[in-house]
Amino acid sequence: MDHIIGQTPDAAAAAGMIIDGDQATFMKDVVEASRTMPVLVDFWATWCGPCKTLTPVLEKVVRAAGGRVKLVKIDIDKNKGLVQQLVQLGLPLQSVPTVAAFWQGQIADLFQGALPESEIKRFVETLLKAAGGAMPTTDLVAEAKMAMEAGQPQEAAGMFSEVLEQEEENPEAWGGLVRALLAMGEEEQAADTLAQVPARIAEHADVSGARSALALAREGRAAREKLGVFEAALAADPADHQARYDLASALNAMDRREEAADALLEIIRRQRGWNEEAARLQLLKFFEAWGFEDEATMAARRKLSALLFR
Repeated sequence: MDHIIGQTPDAAAAAGMIIDGDQATFMKDVVEASRTMPVLVDFWATWCGPCKTLTPVLEKVVRAAGGRVKLVKIDIDKNKGLVQQLVQLGLPLQSVPTVAAFWQGQIADLFQGALPESEIKRFVETLLKAAGGAMPTTDLVAEAKMAMEAGQPQEAAGMFSEVLEQEEENPEAWGGLVRALLAMGEEEQAADTLAQVPARIAEHADVSGARSALALAREGRAAREKLGVFEAALAADPADHQARYDLASALNAMDRREEAADALLEIIRRQRGWNEEAARLQLLKFFEAWGFEDEATMAARRKLSALLFR
């Protein structure tokens, strides 16, 4: 990755990435420039109310791209000849704002109207992906996840926080920050962080997974202190489902995921409907907290399927 850990997008890299264009410079600023990087063209007009809303958001997203995408703003009233030529080529400029994305000298995509920031960001991310790149924050999230896998939650928390300074509604960063805080033993700070998640993304899978992880951490902390009690109860009575259920919570809190899943699976094997299917529901909560691509999740899901559909 070309991003340096802990470094914000380089303002120098973004210099010159937002310019006003016209008919005389369109080929150079847009068509030729798009052969080396994606170019957004914002067609606007002074009398257009939605343009006044859209353009600042476009500029914000382009600045966040750190020099990986360019924005050229075209006033349609001052460039009627250019507009007419583009309409003849099939570009729908009958209404503004219209934003066209150019890549490799061709129009790759477009949208019309003042979209919300989250949708504009997705539009740019898709464009960058098609061009073989990504937003700097995407790289930073990936680096933060690598730090988590390497057992460096403090470094990961710093990177996730940096992403959120640039993108307040990034669910991966919110979920990652909560998980990093949990890994650092900062349960209360993790809870406070969850309370700050914007309502628009509160139910996103990354956020809800982190919420489940926090709930399981609290539940498991209490269970972990009684690990010996649960083990003794099961030794005395292997059919003590509550003891096995509590043991699973303790094992999960100790990050013994396979054993935790197996304990719940054993309850399901012995008595599927016990306590209104509490074991199956807890196992699903484990999956959500661990992540659906986690190896322990995938292994346990296969075992669960075999039990339920035998």
